[in-house]
Amino acid sequence: MAEIDEHGRVKALGHTPLNSTIRLDDYSSEWPARFQQEAARIRRALGSKAVLVEHVGSTSVPGLAAKPIIDVVLAVPDTTDEDAYVLQLVAEGFVLRHREPDWYQHRMFKRGDDEVHLHVFSARCPEIDRMLLFRNWLRNNAADRQLYEQTKRDLAVRVWEYMQNYADAKAAVVQEIMRRAEAESKSRAESR
Repeated sequence: MAEIDEHGRVKALGHTPLNSTIRLDDYSSEWPARFQQEAARIRRALGSKAVLVEHVGSTSVPGLAAKPIIDVVLAVPDTTDEDAYVLQLVAEGFVLRHREPDWYQHRMFKRGDDEVHLHVFSARCPEIDRMLLFRNWLRNNAADRQLYEQTKRDLAVRVWEYMQNYADAKAAVVQEIMRRAEAESKSRAESR
């Protein structure tokens, strides 16, 4: 059962210490099928309130090693209107883990034994476009896919207090790759 706060809203849980290395698996052709199962679960729970459901993160990039966690980005009309979606997702086994009002009003849910991370943003949030651009660039650019994988492998062997520390350590390489992806995207848009 979801824990409810004094305002009648589902409570978000905090960060759980990891104090471990990061497990990276070679790409699995099962990951897209797992995403499809989760997408169906989300669409069943939310119907038309699920404006967009996309597979993102490393498990969405064929050939890329990844933590065996399916990352899903969900756009709803308004993340601050939690009554419209939170309890429906909780009923499907998702647990609200974080509210980030200062970062695009992001909400993050987990399902299963840390098997699925659901990132919820309001429709037309620029972070969704950024996530999809990064995913699509890695799908189509072998050199940057290899750079990203090697960076992840180099970092994964370290002991991390929190998973977020590992994610933060990848930030410089992610920004480098995003600069190339954004430049290419801008160039294509200008040539149309």
